[in-house]
Amino acid sequence: MQFIDLLSQKERIRTSLLRRLEDIVDRGQFIMGPEVSELESRLAGYVGSRHCVSCSSGTDALLMPLLAKGIGPGDAVLTTPFTFFASAEVISLTGATPVFVDVLPDTFNMDPDLIGHAVDEAVQRGLKPKAIIPVDLFGLPAEYDRISAIAAAYKLWVLEDAAQSFGGSFQGRKAGSFGLVGATSFFPAKPLGCYGDGGAIFTDDDELDGLLRSVRVHGSGSDKYNNERIGINGRLDSFQAAVLLEKLTIFDDELERRQRVADRYTEKLHKRVVVPRTPEGYRSVWAQYSVLAASAEERDQLIGLLQQAKVPTMIYYKIPLHLQKAYAFLGYKAGDFPVSEDLSNRIFSLPMHPYLKDEEIDAICAVLLA
Repeated sequence: MQFIDLLSQKERIRTSLLRRLEDIVDRGQFIMGPEVSELESRLAGYVGSRHCVSCSSGTDALLMPLLAKGIGPGDAVLTTPFTFFASAEVISLTGATPVFVDVLPDTFNMDPDLIGHAVDEAVQRGLKPKAIIPVDLFGLPAEYDRISAIAAAYKLWVLEDAAQSFGGSFQGRKAGSFGLVGATSFFPAKPLGCYGDGGAIFTDDDELDGLLRSVRVHGSGSDKYNNERIGINGRLDSFQAAVLLEKLTIFDDELERRQRVADRYTEKLHKRVVVPRTPEGYRSVWAQYSVLAASAEERDQLIGLLQQAKVPTMIYYKIPLHLQKAYAFLGYKAGDFPVSEDLSNRIFSLPMHPYLKDEEIDAICAVLLA
């Protein structure tokens, strides 16, 4: 049994994908070829954004807006401690300081009611709060109506970390379209993934679009040898764009299949473990199906039973960011973000992909229900 099945997906797009890849080889435009422009147009249309800037990874998709907006030393950027390391790492790479905001216990996303406390903390540390990076964890968009209103009150601009939520929505708006700018990842394990690293950035701001395109190619101006700012090598290669273009043709169908898998899990497991909640008005893309055991000890027991049955599992995330060694210098301690710490002790994820069969889901659930 596969935790994520990319082989079944490959068979659906194999013929058309190989044709695209062969065209690229014959043409010889391996980086920023016409497939990249086509992809950016398709992605912008899908999200409902004026601009899409592709890039070389989801991490660069988060880093580039921070560089474009001049975030740097002395600035504070708020984010959650219950996420992948990159959400905070990009803040540090600019020289700014991450300030953490705990999450909600049922959706695992940033708690809007705690943003003000984080702003106060930043000011007390002598920092200038500039931006906020909410994370759409496991495929579910954060509470952007509340977050955006609070951010505006504190004069913070919003960078949506939609690395796990591309294709999801909140009140009819697609993930990636919230805030000043949204960023997503096309890492192979994501709901829409390429065959390597890749990412994309979305914005309606014309000036920011131009800055992002400059940052993507070493801060280039009129050409790549005229450098107007410090940037990165963040270009997407043509092969990855071709993969994404073909996967987009089946993406909506795959999202429906993911929902079917999630519904079946929830129906069978809701009395055994704490299952994920999708609030009214939201659509998750189920990047992961993550459940909560009653305790760390029960989690270990359940994972052990699943391993014996040859069912793969993952834990996202074992150590919240404020307790990571890399962030010891921030001075946080155990107990500072109790919800994130509790989730880290009890959470685990089950196989989730569009090609999971009913009998496989039932077999997984039978192990947990035994």
